[in-house]
Amino acid sequence: MREPAVDQYVVVRPLYSEDSFKEDNAKVHRYHKSMLDHVKLYFSCSKQKAKNAALTLFPIASWLRAYQVKEWLFGDIVSGVSTGLVAVLQGLAFALLASVPPGYGLYSAFFPVLIYFFLGTSRHISVGPFPVLSLMVGSVVTKLVPDATGPSANSTEEMSIEEKRVIVAASVSFLVGIFQLGLGLLQVGFIVIYLSETLISGFTTAAAIHILVSQMKFIFGLQVPGFSGPFAIISTLESIFTQITDSNVADIVTSIIVIVAVFIVKEINDRYKAQLPVPIPIEVIVTIIACGVSYAFDFKTLYEVDVVGEITKGYQMPVAPSLEVFQSSAMDAFSMAIVGFAVAFSVAKVYSVKHDYVIDGNQELIAFGVSNIFCSSFKGFAVSTALSRSAVQESTGGKTQIAGLISALLAMITTVAIGFLLEPLQKSVLGALVVVNLKGMLMQMREIPYLWRKDRPDCVVWLVTFIASVFLGLDLGLAVGLGIELVTVVFRTQFPRCSVLANIKGTDVYRDRKDYVSIYEPEGVKIFRCPSPIFFANIEFFREKLIAAVGFNPLRVLRKRNKALRKIKKLLKKGELQITSKGFFCVGPGAGDVSEDEGNIEELDQPINFEDLPVQINWNAELPATIQVPKIDLHSIILDFGAVSFVDISALKGLKASLKELIRIDVEVYIVGCDCNVLEKLEQCSFFDDEIKSSIFYLTHHDAMLHILQKHPDCHEELKPAKVDDHTVQHAGGGSLRNRENAVPISGTKF
Repeated sequence: MREPAVDQYVVVRPLYSEDSFKEDNAKVHRYHKSMLDHVKLYFSCSKQKAKNAALTLFPIASWLRAYQVKEWLFGDIVSGVSTGLVAVLQGLAFALLASVPPGYGLYSAFFPVLIYFFLGTSRHISVGPFPVLSLMVGSVVTKLVPDATGPSANSTEEMSIEEKRVIVAASVSFLVGIFQLGLGLLQVGFIVIYLSETLISGFTTAAAIHILVSQMKFIFGLQVPGFSGPFAIISTLESIFTQITDSNVADIVTSIIVIVAVFIVKEINDRYKAQLPVPIPIEVIVTIIACGVSYAFDFKTLYEVDVVGEITKGYQMPVAPSLEVFQSSAMDAFSMAIVGFAVAFSVAKVYSVKHDYVIDGNQELIAFGVSNIFCSSFKGFAVSTALSRSAVQESTGGKTQIAGLISALLAMITTVAIGFLLEPLQKSVLGALVVVNLKGMLMQMREIPYLWRKDRPDCVVWLVTFIASVFLGLDLGLAVGLGIELVTVVFRTQFPRCSVLANIKGTDVYRDRKDYVSIYEPEGVKIFRCPSPIFFANIEFFREKLIAAVGFNPLRVLRKRNKALRKIKKLLKKGELQITSKGFFCVGPGAGDVSEDEGNIEELDQPINFEDLPVQINWNAELPATIQVPKIDLHSIILDFGAVSFVDISALKGLKASLKELIRIDVEVYIVGCDCNVLEKLEQCSFFDDEIKSSIFYLTHHDAMLHILQKHPDCHEELKPAKVDDHTVQHAGGGSLRNRENAVPISGTKF
């Protein structure tokens, strides 16, 4: 495409206020649905709506009929096998985080995938245990069923501690599912937007610290009791370091070897992922070798290491959740529901954008809710998606959730057939696998310097969330992080960066006067911009900034003028002051000794009344009888409402008072760029009256400025004003303003 010869534009149009624009341009009448209309539409039924509802509830019907067997099936099989191997090992490892026997992690790697296969909208995430969520479940488990003898979450004394913990984990996971399902049915999937990426980053990094500390007892082979509540991490570290001399050398050596080997191979996978057809399954290789060595040399007897032990073969009958656990863990479960969904939705969104398909947040809530309810009924624990597992499923060629279904089949095979082969596996190996997979979350600390340089409020959110989550626990830390995040949002809207604008010479552009050299500011005119909604929390800040911008307090000036007027009237009444053709003339020596009557303060706030005087007073001229009134050189102010998205009732009162104070001291007020919805709100709330009229609203800064310059031709000596009844102006790319009929020279009207 050829570039235009001259980079400019020319517009010829009338000068528009909002009222004149409405007169010249008819609006299309649109019917706005009432709440009753929305309710009727929601509960209405038709064949097409039923079909759409079925496709929404069961997304499998949409993608399964379009499944390309020849192109996709092989990739799904390879991806499913690769993901399944990782899922089995992570299920065993993350069960330790949930404080339940490792075998129950295989349940969480199987049952949720079956439900998500039918109800989920993402085609690439791998559903199953997630370390942060498992740790949050584990914190509830250790709180309700501590290692030492104490109050139990279940009243059946014949049950072992492990069985009690399984019931607690399943019950709290059931409640997580209920919360997620309820939020999905209420169509509040948008709730995830309140968890920013910064907050999630700080929270997951803190969770990684908790996970690292929780796995140290397995890596060192120590017996550390479970701690819960604020500062539990300090108690855990204290217990570990007081027993550090009792560490099991075999567990330490095994853990170091596993961590080093897995870390090196993972780095190779990342560096050469383009050349490798599939990532090297180092976790599986290490696990097989560790199982073989532990079984061959009988590590359990020889070195007294802690092993996985018996894995229950097959699946157990469904169990009902404990209502006592519901009562004790409601807030924890709600936090888990939000965190689990937020992480899964974030990962799913990344892959949906990459592969160009749509995911539904509300349907994802329903899918995870039903998955957690179904899984916990069979003694599994809460699930989400693990980033590493989802990356394996996508990078190895997975196209649909058929890959997830195959990975679930591998977990099932392990449970019903080959689980006994994993019984000699050291728990320290599982702990080491968990620790080495924390690299991604721990490396998020590198974001701190970047956030500090680019956005300090976001950096504060990250740091506060991280510190609170580390020391107060994940549940309270999430609440603190969400609170500080909302505080920063309120802070940014409550204290916006207000500015005074000026015209950029030769253009119709208006920018902050502090940022540019070549600007034009007519005498007696100010342009004030507030880049924020105006509401109850920031109306006083708005008024303070407006006073600072104009350079005086209009209410004080108004009161001073009313007091001066009252004093002048008294002097005239007493005959000590006379009106001549040259102004006021003082008569008698007592003219300056008239006492000032304060009177009713409310009367001083009323408009200045010149009815009893034959003349009007020039407040900027010298006044008689040593009367002093502040002189102001402002005759017009333009308020830029281009960034004001709403104004609430409380703010309307303060805004109206501010405008009236300015109008009553002869300062003309103009508002530009106001949103149509805000204008409608002002009309509905009876904002306009005899003093504040709708004619003060103009489309743009330039429209208002031209109107002011026409009304006050002496405010700039270079400007030759157009006639009052002729508002047609021409704006050329060079920045000239001229009246077409009067043919004012362009050089005389430049800004």
